[in-house]
Amino acid sequence: MNSEIRQLEPKALWNKFADLNAVPRPSKKEERVIAFMKDFGENLGLKTIEDEVGNVIIKKPATAGMEDRTIVVMQSHLDMVHQKNGDTSFDFDTQGIEMYVDGDWVRAKGTTLGADNGLGVATIMAILESTDIPHPAIEALFTIDEETGMTGAMGLKGGLLSGGILLNLDTEEDDEIGVGCAGGIDVTATRSYEEEETPEFKIGYNIEVKGLQGGHSGMQIHEGLGNANKILNRLLFDGFENYGLRISEIDGGSLRNAIPRESSAIVAIDAIHEDAFLLEINILSNAIKKELKTMEPDLIIEVSKIETPKSIMDLGVQEGFTRAMYTALNGVYRMSADIPDLVETSNNIARVIVKDCSIKVGCLTRSSVESSKMDLANTLRATFELTGCEVTLSGDYPGWTPNMDSEILKVMTKLYEELNGEKPHVAACHAGLECGILGQNYPEMDMISFGPNIKGAHSPDERAQISSVQKYWNFVLEILKEIPSK
Repeated sequence: MNSEIRQLEPKALWNKFADLNAVPRPSKKEERVIAFMKDFGENLGLKTIEDEVGNVIIKKPATAGMEDRTIVVMQSHLDMVHQKNGDTSFDFDTQGIEMYVDGDWVRAKGTTLGADNGLGVATIMAILESTDIPHPAIEALFTIDEETGMTGAMGLKGGLLSGGILLNLDTEEDDEIGVGCAGGIDVTATRSYEEEETPEFKIGYNIEVKGLQGGHSGMQIHEGLGNANKILNRLLFDGFENYGLRISEIDGGSLRNAIPRESSAIVAIDAIHEDAFLLEINILSNAIKKELKTMEPDLIIEVSKIETPKSIMDLGVQEGFTRAMYTALNGVYRMSADIPDLVETSNNIARVIVKDCSIKVGCLTRSSVESSKMDLANTLRATFELTGCEVTLSGDYPGWTPNMDSEILKVMTKLYEELNGEKPHVAACHAGLECGILGQNYPEMDMISFGPNIKGAHSPDERAQISSVQKYWNFVLEILKEIPSK
């Protein structure tokens, strides 16, 4: 299956991508891919460094005639988001990604593809391995744990790199040159509660929300995609208000930076209200499907009878929890007043777990404006604290402020227009890129971000456009030729 990937052009890039995707590389479990990258650099006879947090740096001298050019840092992250369809049997810890060609796209069988940011990593590997590509001296920086905290970028110390230009290969639109990004912070609400023995007159049901598209909680937060956790809470809230629904367990969402695709709850309702409950929840489910039919045509809401759970959540805590979930903002908080069509501040209610006398709600709040980020984080904090939750703010990382006078931006804008006959879209994005963090220890480094077309990142629908990868590869080669002198 992956053999057909190796025949795609440019073969140098796609072969490295296939090699990389054979290595399991979940965030915070990057030991194997770190070893893979170190072996790769050392086998090429290049200076290879693993820093104290696990980032890998590989340095390659300039090709003949390029020695006077500015040293370039080419940077991508090693880890990938692990998401799979509910009916897909796959172990991300042990299996390599199974890819296939679908027209002009490369996809994975029921899982995320790893194009984010594997295509960037593969690009750099192909440049490092090449013997006929002109380039200045290169410092390849492969960071870890970008997807779940950016701890690799945060842990990179000053002095390890001497490059004056950084090319971040983590943008997902091939006509875009990125000059800025959002910062982020994790907002986590927790509390314990007392369980009650389920009364004999109650019966058990499982409510499941699934079939949503999911996607990137930054780049796609404005698209009106359904959030499974918020949809489920609507059903729970309505069931309690009308039919005495009581919560036993909830398991919703997965990763902090992925819009939740699935969420489920084990509940108990009054047996006497069973028929009315099923009728009402069917009416509400159809109404929700109608609301979201344009963006979420495959939304499924299943309600199935199960064995009555032995215990249920304390009534007062349940009332406060479902109200807090209703109140907590999910989606766009504020659009940028300075950059047209850019989301400034948003929140993703990413993970909800209710089980064994414990509640945990995890959110990722993003913003390109620090004060707005903290305003929304404190709004969420206050919402959950009013219900007795303890709220922690963690994993805070800065945004990347655009520099419209960037020298490499001018070079790349000119090259793009010459190659493609049109101007590129120079923009900031609502995703979290590592440039803002890296800039803290390397403030003089001129940074830019770009990449090929990747759709559906952070979901099993992730796909990379083959023709776009060829366009992007040609752009990379021309950029390296035109790096200015020191």
